[in-house]
Amino acid sequence: MTVEEFEEFYEHAVRRLTGQLYVMLGDLHEAQDVVQEAFVRGWSRRRQLARDGAPEAWIRKVAWRLAVSRWRGLRRAEDAWRRHGGPPEVAGPDTGSVELVEALRGLSPQQRRTVTLHYVCDLSVEQIAAETGLSGGTVKTHLSRGRAALAGRLRDSYSEEAPGV
Repeated sequence: MTVEEFEEFYEHAVRRLTGQLYVMLGDLHEAQDVVQEAFVRGWSRRRQLARDGAPEAWIRKVAWRLAVSRWRGLRRAEDAWRRHGGPPEVAGPDTGSVELVEALRGLSPQQRRTVTLHYVCDLSVEQIAAETGLSGGTVKTHLSRGRAALAGRLRDSYSEEAPGV
């Protein structure tokens, strides 16, 4: 099977196979994941698939086996947690973290990314510019505007919680 033939096979079969696996698994996202993984594996075996004459059946079988393998892994993990008393309790996020995330959601995507890279990932302006493809001046502008917007949002949030402070 040539590259073009495999691409054509993919275009014609992916929706049908995903639908079939969805019905078998009862989970659309899982069906999409395993079908995609099966096609990735089929790519390196496309000549063999053409010789065998049933590429769709092969993809379906591999996708099913991948799903079963995932289930087994999850069951083993659950059994291990059960044997050892379950996963540790994890405290929920504190109010400050929730407020910060909400305030960050109010920024433009580029400001949010820039502010996160600088303050959470501790990257310099130059590193952010290299990673994002923005100029250093643009990074500085996003940081400045993002800080100003966050200050206003967080100040508003704080003053709503504690009137009179």
